[in-house]
Amino acid sequence: MRNVNVLVVTSASLDEGFLDDIKAVDPRLTIVDGRQAFAAEIIKENKQGQGYDRFLKELGLSSDWHIPETMVDLDTLLAQAEVIFISFLFPDKLITRAPRAKWIHIGNTGIDQFIASDIFSGRVIVTNSRGAIASPMAELTVGFIFALAKNIPRLLKNKKDKHWTRLVNLELLGKTVGIIGLGAVGSQVARLAKGIGMRVIAVEKAAIRRSYNIWGIDEVYTGEELLDMLHESDFVVMSAPLTAETQALIGEKEFRAMKATAYLINVARGKLIDEPVLVRALKEGWIAGAGLDVFDTEPLPSGNELWELPNVVISPHIAGSVDTRSPKIVGLFCNNLKRYLAGQQLINIVDKEKGF
Repeated sequence: MRNVNVLVVTSASLDEGFLDDIKAVDPRLTIVDGRQAFAAEIIKENKQGQGYDRFLKELGLSSDWHIPETMVDLDTLLAQAEVIFISFLFPDKLITRAPRAKWIHIGNTGIDQFIASDIFSGRVIVTNSRGAIASPMAELTVGFIFALAKNIPRLLKNKKDKHWTRLVNLELLGKTVGIIGLGAVGSQVARLAKGIGMRVIAVEKAAIRRSYNIWGIDEVYTGEELLDMLHESDFVVMSAPLTAETQALIGEKEFRAMKATAYLINVARGKLIDEPVLVRALKEGWIAGAGLDVFDTEPLPSGNELWELPNVVISPHIAGSVDTRSPKIVGLFCNNLKRYLAGQQLINIVDKEKGF
């Protein structure tokens, strides 16, 4: 019975004990925790950045950590690995240093930060965690819709100021939500919106003609019909992956096409939107407001005008930060491990050309 070496290099805030969950999949697996070895490399090479700081903090380490002399270095661990689990950070020249690797799993959904790396050289299979946390991301999206429609930010301010001011809210029944990106998150947003009684329309890049009443969606537009969809929408939801094609997808022309009473919701990637133009659109009343979980620069700088705008609801990139995150992501990886050991097709294989 062949043994399979699985190296865990990084893990984005997964629950303690997740390694035991992976070990329980099959006795043929040897699970190697390479996180401290990667941390040692980060410290030795004095790597700087928010991601590195976050990773060290996750392990309870700091830049002055005394690295044990007996620690096996990361090169040795990578050289032995057949399967590698990474998330949001990964070692430089990973493929070169891991000649036995056959499969790399990314423990998050977005892969835009990995595209330029060597992991997409074609030698190994790359999968991601697409769909694992689609439900909570869709829930926050709908939460933004309710917050904006029901004047929640204004109500909270009135409570703080002890002002009894009656407001006129939007009724969501019959309103139109337009979704850009019909992947796992967009599809779940559509399901929840239909449950509220909203009309759901969407843009699907692969669509070759306008379609009606398909996939539970009232109307599906082609990519060339984006402006038409925007004009019809009371709420526009961004749930597309970030690719070269979708970067700055929403700019001045697109904001001008939206209703002055419409709201923009973004839980995908900040760079899908031309952020300076978004600020203008919000300040000058091209659109009514926005609910934003992602931004061009994160953390959002304190001097960014978005903080001050009363028609904006902000959350700090937490759409996927939920109590079920770890079991969902680890569960998906474990399911794929079973498929790998059985010689079956893996789910969520990433297509570098498509960018997801």
